[in-house]
Amino acid sequence: MKPTEHTDIAIIGAGPSGAAAAAWLAGRGHQVRVFERGHFPRFSIGESLLPQCMPHLEACGLLEFVANAGYQHKNGAAFCRREEYTAIDFRHKFSDGPGTTWQVERADFDQRLIEGAMTLGARVDFGVTVTDFDADPQAPGLEVVNEQGEQSRIQARFVLDASGYGRVLARLEQLDRPSSLAPRAALFTHVEDHITATDHDRDKILIGIHPQHPSIWYWLIPFSNGRASVGVVGEPERIDAVAADDSARLQALLGQEPRFARVLENSRPVRDVQRLAGYSADIERLHGPGFAILGNAGEFLDPVFSSGVTIALDSALRAAPLVERQLQGENIDWATQFEIPLREGVATFRDYVDAWYDGSLQTIIFHQRQEVRLREMIASVLAGYAWDTTNPYVAASRRRLKSLAERCAMDQQPG
Repeated sequence: MKPTEHTDIAIIGAGPSGAAAAAWLAGRGHQVRVFERGHFPRFSIGESLLPQCMPHLEACGLLEFVANAGYQHKNGAAFCRREEYTAIDFRHKFSDGPGTTWQVERADFDQRLIEGAMTLGARVDFGVTVTDFDADPQAPGLEVVNEQGEQSRIQARFVLDASGYGRVLARLEQLDRPSSLAPRAALFTHVEDHITATDHDRDKILIGIHPQHPSIWYWLIPFSNGRASVGVVGEPERIDAVAADDSARLQALLGQEPRFARVLENSRPVRDVQRLAGYSADIERLHGPGFAILGNAGEFLDPVFSSGVTIALDSALRAAPLVERQLQGENIDWATQFEIPLREGVATFRDYVDAWYDGSLQTIIFHQRQEVRLREMIASVLAGYAWDTTNPYVAASRRRLKSLAERCAMDQQPG
């Protein structure tokens, strides 16, 4: 065992939340070590950002590192169901803040973010796995091992877990709890899209609904290089019943949605089809003695509204200033100053996910005579502004979505 190494802040994981926290803290002069199990660039889904990401990237000093990458412009979300089509423009929203963002290939995006954090002073060790953790309010410790099998002990003044689906501290501290969301599976790939359809808007993510099974939905995320991310989400047993293997299942399901079949008729896959199942996760608490848990390492909902990176960045920008204040000797109440406000926004997203799968949000989105102000309020949440409690569809999201869906359904009835 090597001698103990010391740092101000140890961060587990170099994805968006880890990079954002590292950039903010290193940019203010703190000694930051990031430990990443993998190597970058590496593939990841979660490619359609929300406009709320933009001020977060700017606040942590990383916007300049991705601003000139040439990513696909995004200004909203389009939805299709059978022959119906509608779009929500994020520029026409209730909340203040940007109304546009990007659709990104995450391998490039994530690498630019962590390289930006390194430029700002963070040290990043790739190919290093965290194997153990000692919680302590003053000197939390990590046991790590590199790919050569060399073990080290890292003693920090604070630890942030940004390990994403690895959920390192949730596992080591036995904090996992069942998600309230039903288990679902996603099949996805990247394609050379060769889209020539004149009615396709590359500036929006396209979300489709299966004609017979509304709990199955599709995504199409165009990139600026002529490629696109394509996927389908649904109950595992329903997806598995379609064909004998995942590649055939995805192809068959895409062929069952008319617009997706037409728009992608000339597409060619450039990656093997991948499956992600049982991804929804929850956690008992997001903090403990000497540590806090960020983004997907704590709670992950569902990919339907692309909230993952937004929640990751928001959690990092909430935690990093509190870490600095704690290292300066301030007594931080991590429950009231970090966890409770973070979970409030996550709960808003969860209400929208639940409303999507119970059909009420689909009823609202496809309603043809929506009041402009209500449309703007819904657009704000779908643009990521889930913490803006001046928006009635944030402050009382579940109740208002249910009431609005009932009104939309009655309005659509004949006679």
